[in-house]
Amino acid sequence: MTPKEPETHSPTRAHTPTPNSPAPQGPTPHSPVTHSPTPHSPVPDSPVPQGPALADRITAALVGAAVGDALGGPVEGYSPDQILERHGGRVHGVVGPWNGDAWRTARPIAPYHKGDGHITDDTLMTHALVRVYDRVRDHLDAYAVADHLVPDLMTNPRWIPELEAEALPLQRVFLAEKWLVARIHYGHVDPREAGTGNIVNCGAAMYMAPVGLVNAANPRGAYTEALDITGAHQSSYGREAAGVFAAAVAAACAPGATPDSVVAACLSLAKDGTRAAIEAVCEVAARHRDFESALVPLREAVAPYDTVGPDYRAPSLGARRPSRLHAIEELPVALGMLVVSGGDHRRAVLGAVNYGRDCDSIATMTGALCGALGSPAPEEWAKTVAEASRLDLWEPARTLTEVARQIFRQDVHRRRAHEERFTALAEDPHEQRESAGPAAPGGTVCSG
Repeated sequence: MTPKEPETHSPTRAHTPTPNSPAPQGPTPHSPVTHSPTPHSPVPDSPVPQGPALADRITAALVGAAVGDALGGPVEGYSPDQILERHGGRVHGVVGPWNGDAWRTARPIAPYHKGDGHITDDTLMTHALVRVYDRVRDHLDAYAVADHLVPDLMTNPRWIPELEAEALPLQRVFLAEKWLVARIHYGHVDPREAGTGNIVNCGAAMYMAPVGLVNAANPRGAYTEALDITGAHQSSYGREAAGVFAAAVAAACAPGATPDSVVAACLSLAKDGTRAAIEAVCEVAARHRDFESALVPLREAVAPYDTVGPDYRAPSLGARRPSRLHAIEELPVALGMLVVSGGDHRRAVLGAVNYGRDCDSIATMTGALCGALGSPAPEEWAKTVAEASRLDLWEPARTLTEVARQIFRQDVHRRRAHEERFTALAEDPHEQRESAGPAAPGGTVCSG
């Protein structure tokens, strides 16, 4: 397949939807990506547009992530050309299993019913983390994973859409997530260090959207909390990507946020190969306005940082090993599709899905980011996925909104208490006496 020539963005050109390019539902298309964020920019004279409320952003992010996950599942692991051949064109919505009715036995997919609107382990883990927030009702750390997330995976049977049965989530999650149980429950490893030695992949990053939503409009807080949480799960660039993705979701929640401001927030926090990969991919993405022309260039941009190699199902010998030079593929590509689409959920998710490779996780991240920006998943997609997966996609959002507000109130109380104590601590009694003037005999103060 020969990709179309990329279009160059113009900061003054308005986006005109074409028949194959739905009108954006949320933010307007972006200006070119800025890679030198200025965190201390002066406050603008005019009020910043507020956009959707917190509850709407959380709902759109969590539902949008689940929809992206379900659309990407049936084509996960394949290349754009293979997807094109299998479906007689690009995927434009919910599709059936790659192997049709043979999904129960066909390798390497069996025994999972991927497709027909079924969410995968990305959403199972995201909803599990929401339940942990609901129990703790405060910021989380690696010990919260050990105390709450691991038991949830091991002991509470739930409906698993891909298995079409009730089962323990542990029986569905991938090896990198089973590591949590092996290391923490059976190995009794310090949760803060349990991620060391695991496969370095997107397993931790894929379910960090709730961390960004709890820390809405506070990217640094989201980054720090996600790094703490995922010490139990990942190391190296897998853990770094989890922190940066949480920060991206938090940045997307800020009033007036755009795809460019989200990328700038990521670049201000990301380290090593993760930062380099995001910058390289988003620079390329800024030259494209539709995903078809961007598919090959985005893969070429991320390839130097990706350890898996060109054949996703036959990883290279150095795949998924710790490194300061490399990055997971999913997060940079998700941000790239966010830029290409201008933040529109439909266009961004379809770009992620048709990119192939680990596209359910890419589409999960892209869907969460678009939702946090204020562009919800198309209603028909959300309804189909909820019904097919037998899940209430909106209940976790209601829960997390309530928890996020409670945590914010607690943060304000803690911050004010600290301000009072620090202010009292910082006052110098000697300076206070000097400012009052010399004391007169008998204890009165001379006025000079």
